[in-house]
Amino acid sequence: MWFDSHCHIHLCETGTSADVIERAAAAGVAEMLTVGIDGPSNELAVSLAADPRVYAAVGIHPNSADELDDAAAEVLEGSLTSDRVVAVGETGLDFYRDRVPADIQRRAFAFHIQLAKRYDKALIIHTRDSIDEAIQLLGREKPPERFVFHCWSGDAIQLRRALELGAHISFAGNVSFNSAQDLRDRASQVPADRLLVETDSPYLTPAPHRGDPNEPANVVHVGAAVAGAREKDPTELAELTTANARSFFGLA
Repeated sequence: MWFDSHCHIHLCETGTSADVIERAAAAGVAEMLTVGIDGPSNELAVSLAADPRVYAAVGIHPNSADELDDAAAEVLEGSLTSDRVVAVGETGLDFYRDRVPADIQRRAFAFHIQLAKRYDKALIIHTRDSIDEAIQLLGREKPPERFVFHCWSGDAIQLRRALELGAHISFAGNVSFNSAQDLRDRASQVPADRLLVETDSPYLTPAPHRGDPNEPANVVHVGAAVAGAREKDPTELAELTTANARSFFGLA
């Protein structure tokens, strides 16, 4: 049974959220983490986590970091008192888009880091054209005990630096793309106890379903690609990454 460690159920367009969850279960996905990115989606994530197969993360995405005022911060902190909310994020830095100035993103990222430490929650990190600076900021702020770079896209040197900080590394559907041999090489290099898999649905639909909407059920294909890169049986990888996810999110 698989654990989708990062999805956005509220954004999946293939039926209702209940349909998405049921299809995932039918595909062998026992549990999943649905991730908020702003105030409204955080509320949806918490409500979806009423289903025992779903857990929630709450945070303000770097592309919405300018929305993180005192009121938004207070709501975030209130959500973190729930046992069904097991992570802070997604947060981080996104220098691919320039909707929010970098200094505002940095302040928001630092706030999320401290929030995760204060509430002893896992931290979910988004990086796009920003891995080096995200690693530097984590080093300055001192990361929480549990943190993950979701949808990993960095090179071997960046991977080594992230692992030296103590990071978990999660791979999404792009690890299955024909053009992604470098990413599969990175997937083969992550220590077994630091490895997670995700869909990041509805984005990055894995092969063999590229072109279709993505959803948590497809984490089985992400896992198959990672298993191939590591020369492991997918069943073994499912057991490994599910155990890792449950430990990482404090569920074990």
